Amino acid sequence: MHDLHTFGWYASRISKHLPKNAFKPVPTRLLGGLAYLIVTITSILAISLFQLPLMINLILSFILGLCFAGLGFLGHEILHGAVVKKPWLRNLLGGIAFWPLCTGPQLWRKWHNMNHHVHTQNDEKDPDSWPTLEKISKMKFVNWVYRLPFIVRSTAAFLSLTIQFSLHSLKCFKMYLGDFKPKTKPKVWLQAILPWATWIALLFLIGTEKWIFAYLIPLFIANLIVMSYISTNHRLNPITPVNDPLANSLTVTVPKWIDVLHFNFSYHTEHHLFPTMSPKYYPLVKKQIKRMWPERYHEMPMGKALIALWKTPRVYFEQNQLVDPHGEKIFGSLGNGLDPDEVKPKKIPIETKTNESDNKSI
Repeated sequence: MHDLHTFGWYASRISKHLPKNAFKPVPTRLLGGLAYLIVTITSILAISLFQLPLMINLILSFILGLCFAGLGFLGHEILHGAVVKKPWLRNLLGGIAFWPLCTGPQLWRKWHNMNHHVHTQNDEKDPDSWPTLEKISKMKFVNWVYRLPFIVRSTAAFLSLTIQFSLHSLKCFKMYLGDFKPKTKPKVWLQAILPWATWIALLFLIGTEKWIFAYLIPLFIANLIVMSYISTNHRLNPITPVNDPLANSLTVTVPKWIDVLHFNFSYHTEHHLFPTMSPKYYPLVKKQIKRMWPERYHEMPMGKALIALWKTPRVYFEQNQLVDPHGEKIFGSLGNGLDPDEVKPKKIPIETKTNESDNKSI
């Protein structure tokens, strides 16, 4: 592995090569959100008010899922301050954008901005990092899961992408609620309850069958889309003692039209270097990274990244490797043996094992 540097080290060297307006908010990004909001409201009204054929309802559910995910990507951008700067407006717009995913703006900023970004791939402090072999040896349920055949675990993991964001949001609410000041907690609770209250009220208003098409199926689709990105952002990268985005983050490539729909969310390494910058300018950042540190930069097509996820386990061993306790195999991480072109992780028999008590628990 190369010498590690903080995101500020890289950012200070890249900044001088970027235009000054790249560091300003871009309010026009809200036009995309307005389009998503109009389509969302129109589709929900159509499902609610008319007796539509099953196929039309399914098509509208798919469209709603795309809109929910797109709004979530914009909400992420808004809450980083890349669209508007005024805190009250940022929280209002971010809360609206995250409404379908039922995640409050203050929880998101605490969980994502203040913890994930500051402590990326720190196995103790990053709420989004995956566990180490040592940690899972103390987790009974996870130990049981890792006794299942690898193909069963991989299949279940990919199916769970349809609910992972929603479940993780609830977990982070429980995890961080106690960190908020007493005067702020009621607001955090309100931001958590109102979206769910809205969708549950819709259930009673239009009935179960229509609600499934208007919200439940779209929520599954949105979770799948959002988690397809989030799962590739860092899960193929090593745990790093220094928050080095070129070591611990991955940029995926998708067709240009998808980048337009998803607000350039694919540029994830760039985002970790400049989290408050509008993703509109991330192609310029990418160009500079590839010019200065081409050997350190990690990118691959989204499809290849998902295939690599399918083939590799999600437990870390000695920080820079991924271990399959069931098969006693070690796979490389990006920059440490995982080939991003072939997506054929090198399998190495585990030579350094944990102590006997750990082995028994695994």
